[in-house]
Amino acid sequence: MSNHPTKKQTHTLTRLFTTAVLFLLTMSTGAQPATYCTKHARMDRNRINIGVYHLQPYATDEPHIRDLHDCGIDFVLCMRDERPALDLLYKYGVGAILYDVLPQWWPKQKKNGQMKEIYPLNMYVKAAKKWKDHPAVWGMDIGDEPSALDMAHCADIMREMEKQFSNQFIYLCLYPNYASVTENTADQTLSQLGTRTYAEYIKEYCRLIPADYLCYDYYVYSSLTNANKVPKYFENLQIAADACTATNRSLWITLQVNSKLPELWISLNQLRYQAYTAMAFGAENIIWACYTAGWWYNQVVDKDGNKTEQYPKLQQVNKEIHALSPVYMKYRRTGTSFVGFNNTPWLNGSGIQFSAEYNDGVFGKLCTADLSPLVIGSMVSRNADATHAIFVCSADDPHNKAPRQHTLHFTTAPGKIIKAHSGEGEVPVKLIDKNCYALTIQSSQGIIIEAL
Repeated sequence: MSNHPTKKQTHTLTRLFTTAVLFLLTMSTGAQPATYCTKHARMDRNRINIGVYHLQPYATDEPHIRDLHDCGIDFVLCMRDERPALDLLYKYGVGAILYDVLPQWWPKQKKNGQMKEIYPLNMYVKAAKKWKDHPAVWGMDIGDEPSALDMAHCADIMREMEKQFSNQFIYLCLYPNYASVTENTADQTLSQLGTRTYAEYIKEYCRLIPADYLCYDYYVYSSLTNANKVPKYFENLQIAADACTATNRSLWITLQVNSKLPELWISLNQLRYQAYTAMAFGAENIIWACYTAGWWYNQVVDKDGNKTEQYPKLQQVNKEIHALSPVYMKYRRTGTSFVGFNNTPWLNGSGIQFSAEYNDGVFGKLCTADLSPLVIGSMVSRNADATHAIFVCSADDPHNKAPRQHTLHFTTAPGKIIKAHSGEGEVPVKLIDKNCYALTIQSSQGIIIEAL
């Protein structure tokens, strides 16, 4: 990892403080606070990392891996333990999370609640002892979308594998909130989640799993008629991000670059919409599905190894995310607000409240001149130096039907120096009155505004 002593010391103090708070909270309910596995020796957690699902064998020669690097990809998931490909990934500075070293739990093909019986801990220990390290390997995958009924066993696996692997962390991805939440049967094996609600599912993860991150996937553009998925997308972000903030975890999210239907192609602005709304909720790892064939259609690289029209789109949004990363990672998310969502369907049925303007004591009266929807992440400095920031995503056009330019107005507390940044560089901020400012923001654009 990069050597940033001040930031690391601050992270340690923050984790200690949060652990103390969690201890008091969990003791009141009888639960025990988790001790996190925090081994990420090869993943630089001081920056936003961008991952992709699947690098198929037809895309593992040097030109393809060079293209992967040039696309702004930091790591690959569902990678195989193939040494020539891993050698090339290491050459180009791309990490791998392997899925074929440890037993893989896929609850859709097995019975929820029976992971411990089908895959006992000794199977993982035996597999780990056979494996030889490789510098490209950042982590090991133990499966996908576990039921809450199997999380205690997943936790035991994580803790044991922390001992077995010198340089790797254990990767686990959760269900989104559109997984089945039908009433469980008596033996609780029919529900995908293993809980009555999604909020309970996330709560069980935070109670049981010792990872210092929470990762889930959400594919908001998985059908032609997906307007109803936007509110659920925000509801999912709210539940997961609030859980991360409360338990001092890092939010990781898998988003969509390919399409469930062959006639759909995700646009650049739709990629931005996904990434920047997630960043307004504090996302620190953004993962795209799928780069090569994995599931669905219209991947970034097709089955013949050719780059599709998704390649330059993904390359552009990744470039923007990485450009924002140094400023963004100076801060941590404390909450997320919604402004101007009246007369839109984007929060219908979610239970999420919105307001006409944003006020937090540092920034005030923030809204667009045309009262368009904004998702705003409140942020404070990780270094506890009294600086604040907000991450603003212009969220008026999730389906990229009529993108527009908006004028954003806001006030700040006296004496603050205001700086704004987008993925394309510093954003001009106009002083229109004492402590009153304005700037321009495009539909689906993300801008971080600092009050220094």
